Amino acid sequence: MPAPSTAGTAASSAGAARSAALLLLGDGRLPAGGYAHSAGLEQAIARGWVRDAESLASFLRGRVHTTGLVSASFAAAAQHRTAQAMASGDLGSLGSALAALDRELVARTPSPSLRRIARDLGRMLLRAMRSIAPSQQPVLDAAGPVLQQPIAYGTVAAALGLDARDAAGLVLYEAAATPAVAAVKLLSIDPFATHRCLAELAPELDELAERATDFAASDARDLPALAAPLSDIAAELHTNHDQRLFAS
Repeated sequence: MPAPSTAGTAASSAGAARSAALLLLGDGRLPAGGYAHSAGLEQAIARGWVRDAESLASFLRGRVHTTGLVSASFAAAAQHRTAQAMASGDLGSLGSALAALDRELVARTPSPSLRRIARDLGRMLLRAMRSIAPSQQPVLDAAGPVLQQPIAYGTVAAALGLDARDAAGLVLYEAAATPAVAAVKLLSIDPFATHRCLAELAPELDELAERATDFAASDARDLPALAAPLSDIAAELHTNHDQRLFAS
């Protein structure tokens, strides 16, 4: 029986590492703070915008097609810039490249509360990955101490060997899964129903991830700027809400 080729073995190992990295970053139990947030769902329920599985599905669909696509595009762009810096060995320029993305994402986020939350979650993701993947600390340090969450996801994805499509897909899944999981605690709703919402969204998440990836090499100013005004309003209302289960 012929021995497996070295190239085949290397490809298999690389594929396994990629799968493991995707599972790690897509796991809601990753200690990066996401489990403490509902992505606006708590306030949407308080205002009567979401009441059941049907309205939850509409909430998730609206989220991924607006701010989800924006976040995914910035994640893809961050992955592209980080991967380029790693390939060239010039990590010194990475911080300024990601800072330009960060400024453009801030400009697309009218709510001060959402900007603060995105920074907090980005910082927590980078901190978690410095402990989980210490071999990648030079890349993570070069990226800067604080990045908004989508940009941090893109940077971490590149550091772990994932591509821009992976980064976009992870951010889109996070955009939908965070409120879907929170819905189980906030509504008297069957957890199977919430995950059915996610399953039904899967084809759209794939399509949106492909669209987001098309922007990976674009100038920061040319990335999508779709808005979700009710999400911005809800975030500000949530900050002053006196009974909160989630941080957002």
